Amino acid sequence: LLQSSSVSPMSHASAASQSQTPFDPIRDRPEPALIEFQARAALAEDVGEGDLTASLLPVDRLARAELITRESAVLCGVPWFEAIFRVLDPKIRIQWDAEDGEPITPGQRLCVLDGPVRALLTGERTAMNYLQTLSGTATLTRRYAEAVAGLPVRVLDTRKTLPGLRLQQKYAV
Repeated sequence: LLQSSSVSPMSHASAASQSQTPFDPIRDRPEPALIEFQARAALAEDVGEGDLTASLLPVDRLARAELITRESAVLCGVPWFEAIFRVLDPKIRIQWDAEDGEPITPGQRLCVLDGPVRALLTGERTAMNYLQTLSGTATLTRRYAEAVAGLPVRVLDTRKTLPGLRLQQKYAV
């Protein structure tokens, strides 16, 4: 959605998107309790009563995983990615090489995860769904913002989001 700077802001656009302040992944992050609630809901939907494949592996086995991007994008969704693994097992450690809002390139390592293999396998799809969806939103938004750079308009978010992902997608914008 484009808006001329000479027109008053639309009432349903979020205050954060109307701000002229650049995105800050810490300041603009939703409350941790809300992110955790959303992560728990996503896991309940995705995993349900348990991950049968992960349950075949030894309980005490540890693993390391690297997350490598295949495409150029704007990284987004780190708080939800982390929350998925924190909910599953707080022993999982994630070391990020990039942060929300940063451009990423094909072949770039985004993070390294260390911890119990069962929790890593159980959470990987749900966590990746967050990163892929929100990074896609952030990447397209960045393209639109760059296309109108220098014009008297701004790119704003609206209420047209995926059900259950409104807060996350507004964060991505």
